[in-house]
Amino acid sequence: MWESEVILVVAASFLLAGLVKGLVGLGLPTIALALLATQMDLKAAIPLVLVPSLATNIWQALAGGALKALVMRLWVFLLAACAAIWFGAGLLAGLDASLPSGLFGALLCVYALVSLTGLQMPPPGAKEPWLSPPLGLVNGAITGLTGSFIFPSVLYLQALGLSRDHLVQAMGLTFLISTLALAVALRGHALLPTEAGLLSAVALLPALGGMALGQVFRKRLPEARFRKLFFVALTALGAYLAWAAFLAPLY
Repeated sequence: MWESEVILVVAASFLLAGLVKGLVGLGLPTIALALLATQMDLKAAIPLVLVPSLATNIWQALAGGALKALVMRLWVFLLAACAAIWFGAGLLAGLDASLPSGLFGALLCVYALVSLTGLQMPPPGAKEPWLSPPLGLVNGAITGLTGSFIFPSVLYLQALGLSRDHLVQAMGLTFLISTLALAVALRGHALLPTEAGLLSAVALLPALGGMALGQVFRKRLPEARFRKLFFVALTALGAYLAWAAFLAPLY
């Protein structure tokens, strides 16, 4: 973990992920994990996103003025997700890392393509109380298995008809709670060694530096165009991870 090559990969990954976060307001844990997964075992990469994810989502979860209302609305979804995260992490502990890595890559492709095409989940309406538990379970299992918080939580939260500020806060709340639950689950399944936790704390520095740089560039670059390029790049990165896990071994 403390070899110079590993530290360089971690620093570069979080610097770029922070830059994206500063530019478009999302993607730090996802892009960091995707970049790390190209260079190391996914089981080793997932713990490294914990501290930067916690730090960057605390303020997002608290800002927005609707924390109590969002907790009251989302608690069933979040509780189900937390329970399933433990289950997913247990699967991760018992599997070869190539399968979760390939699944993570496929999820990145689906999420990015959905974002590029503008597809959305239909508003749940009166079905919301019934949809929250199963969607929370699915999201939690995927989070525990791949370290990714985005699917299907982002689509579900977007379908709830929240205002922009409250949607951002709801995502921050979901990612914050999921990160805490993931840390507990990884520790419980012996997937969070102390040195990984320390390196994750160190990774916070380039992540924050990248965010600050991204916010500077944000004033000069067209956000819509960069967001489109971001999702195109995310599709390519996800496709590479899926190919490396599922197809490359066949050749």
